[in-house]
Amino acid sequence: MASPSTARSERRNPAAFVAGQFLFLARLLLMASSLIATLLLHNIWRLFRRPSPWPRLFLGGVARIAGARVTVDGAPWGKGAFLLGNHVSWLDIPVIAGATGTAFVAHSGLAEHGLLKWLCAMNDTVFVARHDRRSVHTQVEHVRAALNDTGALTVFPEGTTSDGTGLLPFKSSLLSALDPPPVGIALQPVWLDYGADVAQMAWVGEELGLDNFLKILARRRPQPVTVHFLPPLNADETANRKTMAIAARNRILAAIACKQ
Repeated sequence: MASPSTARSERRNPAAFVAGQFLFLARLLLMASSLIATLLLHNIWRLFRRPSPWPRLFLGGVARIAGARVTVDGAPWGKGAFLLGNHVSWLDIPVIAGATGTAFVAHSGLAEHGLLKWLCAMNDTVFVARHDRRSVHTQVEHVRAALNDTGALTVFPEGTTSDGTGLLPFKSSLLSALDPPPVGIALQPVWLDYGADVAQMAWVGEELGLDNFLKILARRRPQPVTVHFLPPLNADETANRKTMAIAARNRILAAIACKQ
């Protein structure tokens, strides 16, 4: 089914409405089938070796099933990259996972939800307690372990989604596990660019997350997404978590301004 706003507009065109519902159901079925296959392959893989690449391969497949057509601009740093990206929609996660094989850093509140915690744990998610400075040492160790296993981690420092036309302030508390950055880790800003249709993709305002999910799955037109890998932060920009947040945000803002 489509979100309420999408459904109201599409009912003016019954054929478009039916096509959207069919696409939603077909995509949901493909995602469910892919998840079942991923769980099987993931569990078999972990019997013999770690880490498992299957959860991130699943996420990349979700992006393609949802209609994302991903183009990469620039180059990811590679093993040992900590990526700082803008946040527009739930689709950001499968898009960037498919492009890089990254795992993610999430607020510790997500660990309180059983299903989300299970899915996040399967993908080697690192949970960060934003305001608990006592746990920073433990968080740093988790970041190092995850980077060793997955090669890359991604955080969305806005802490929530925006409309995609600009950036909300970056929350330096989400970077507490990198203050100071562990040796050998590069902090690389990433701009997820949805182009002219960004307003149709963004999850903002009073829209529920489920509505945004349904809306995107019911879209008939493929959605181009460009993942811009920007230059990593230099030593001066990583002096502390506040300078990291400011520098990464400025990098992405500059990239947005260059395109406008």
